[in-house]
Amino acid sequence: MMTETASATRQDVGASARRPDATLKVTGEFAYASDLWLDGMVWGVTLRSPHPSAWIRSIDVGPALAMPGVLAVLTHEDVPGEKHYGLELKDQPVLAIDQVRYQGEPVALVAAEHPETARRAAAAIVVDYEPREAVTDPRAATSFVRRQPVVVGDTFEADVVVTGEYEVGMQDQAFLGPESGLAVPAEDGGVDLYIATQWLHVDRDQLAPCLGLPREKVRLTLSGVGGAFGAREDLSMQVHACMLALRLNRPVKIVYGREESFFGHVHRHPARMRYEHGATRDGRLVYVKADILLDGGAYCSSSPAVVGNAASLGVGPYEVPNVRVVATGVYTNNPPCGAMRGFGAVQACYAYESQMDRLAEACGLSPVEIRVRNAVSQGSALITGQVIDSPAPLAGMLRELEAMPLPGPAAADLRALPGGVSQTTHGESVRRGVGYGVGIKNICFSEGFDDYSTARVRAELIGGEPHVTVHTAAAEVGQGLVTLQAQIARTELGVRDVTVATADTAVGSAGSSSASRQSYVTGGAVKAACEAVRARFDGLPAREALERFGPIEETREYRHRPTYPLHPETGQGDSHTQLALCVHRAVVDVDVELGLVKVVELAAVQDVGRILNPQALEGQIHGGSAQGLGLALMEEIRLRDGQVLNPSFTDYLIPTILDMPPMLTTILENPDPAAPYGLRGAGEPPTLSSTPAIAAAVRAATGRELTRVPIRPEDIALV
Repeated sequence: MMTETASATRQDVGASARRPDATLKVTGEFAYASDLWLDGMVWGVTLRSPHPSAWIRSIDVGPALAMPGVLAVLTHEDVPGEKHYGLELKDQPVLAIDQVRYQGEPVALVAAEHPETARRAAAAIVVDYEPREAVTDPRAATSFVRRQPVVVGDTFEADVVVTGEYEVGMQDQAFLGPESGLAVPAEDGGVDLYIATQWLHVDRDQLAPCLGLPREKVRLTLSGVGGAFGAREDLSMQVHACMLALRLNRPVKIVYGREESFFGHVHRHPARMRYEHGATRDGRLVYVKADILLDGGAYCSSSPAVVGNAASLGVGPYEVPNVRVVATGVYTNNPPCGAMRGFGAVQACYAYESQMDRLAEACGLSPVEIRVRNAVSQGSALITGQVIDSPAPLAGMLRELEAMPLPGPAAADLRALPGGVSQTTHGESVRRGVGYGVGIKNICFSEGFDDYSTARVRAELIGGEPHVTVHTAAAEVGQGLVTLQAQIARTELGVRDVTVATADTAVGSAGSSSASRQSYVTGGAVKAACEAVRARFDGLPAREALERFGPIEETREYRHRPTYPLHPETGQGDSHTQLALCVHRAVVDVDVELGLVKVVELAAVQDVGRILNPQALEGQIHGGSAQGLGLALMEEIRLRDGQVLNPSFTDYLIPTILDMPPMLTTILENPDPAAPYGLRGAGEPPTLSSTPAIAAAVRAATGRELTRVPIRPEDIALV
């Protein structure tokens, strides 16, 4: 349980309410999933394929079983139920059957009394592989996950035409808490799983068939999550831990190390994109053509939805009367790709924003002016035909961003220069650049998905004082959802003492903590359940009502307005629930001789509908901007023939506190009448626009085209 009790400060909606887990996390006392412990538990380890593509001729588990302390070794033959699972398509084996399709695919499981024993036993398993040629270039792929065109108009000639080919590398979610969980066999023949995840019920719904159990015998409880960003939507060790626990009738814990984590979860889809923009001489868009190719890796995961987002948002928040967009997701023998913050829109945003800068130059306009002239507003239609029916003040946001003061010249302190802490420069090769980026992101699940959340709210007297318990299955993954649920309960019921129960499958589904949707749908469900409780107060204050009527409990589901699938040939349809806008300006200093970049400042303007928690919201904007910075300048899983070259935080670089610059933020409140409290999902949009803004700033400093992110030093250096 996470409990937030009365305090002298405001704790309701609109306030920077205190996080109930904050002190524990700062002091190191918070229990993450990797801290789980139970008497009598044993340790599980996964044997993974060293090959990106190979036939499996045989598996000899004898050497592992012969080791002292080893309790079980399992292969696909030991899967008690269905042998495949998947988020959208059941195409992923629990354990490899006759072949492996990517480096790191699980092949066998070991349980032992000590984790080191389990690791040595896994290494002792003899697998006879017959390697085969891997398909690692998505352009050579022949198996398709989804192909989604968007077709509007028939005029594809213009006075000014710019074309470009762009590439986005494979980014990792790089959460700090590796995959971990504890499976405990139950007396009823079922299993209780304590897990760090983003979606408890969909985990359960994939687990139960593979374990050969009814859903009600597979119970999941959320454990402390050390970040997610999409990578915990898919299963990792969930089935494996449960299989071992049920086989041994003992608790089994599995914790991935950092290297294994890189192989144990999906990543952001790499993309190759070709764009052509046509405009009038004064910069009004006439048409856009785009071909977006997304590498989904070995298995489907959420690639169909990623393709849908890339297609429907593929030209950005601009009015374009004529469009030919095709987004395609393919299977390869690269690591599986799926959800990551921005979810298809990030890749397209980098390309269409790079194009807008090219178009601005060709038309003799500033980067801001070209965007203002083509900006959508309320009443505009997206390329899918969907009309934006809530505020979308993009032109004003851009003008406000442009008017923000720019930082002064580089300080005399060399530590403020790119590479300065390493004594590489005295500023003689450093040039400054400024760039802009705009992004539009769909909020909540799209294309007809039955997207809802469930909340149970109970009001009662404890020690003579009103107390409220809120229970949902919504995963707190660091975004502050537990805090917000308590804020809503306080606001709606006027009760200060609120407990948010641990999320589990004992209450109805809350969907995934992704798509910037939880404040919308779970916030909506908690609000609705609280309103139902308040209605039973019969107009009395909480204490009087509970004294008269006793405990009051209500459960409610909340659904947003319906969405519809995109037409498979034209891409038309009202596919999205809500749309969010964020604009960024980046200022960079670049050492053009060494290719080093220092982001001096980021400025952002974002419309959030209504601010529910100012401090948490600011953190979301900063965090999303940091991930966008990482994609722009440093973050990439490097592959060679399907092999991961940098599965560690030594070689996979993420921004540190020294890389993240000061930020200026302006947060606008233009309520969405269809959303609870008028809110607009806010977690993902900053990730979109920060990347192209930084890339544009580096282009401005160097004069280089820079058509690929992350930008590497060798892409920049002029000598």
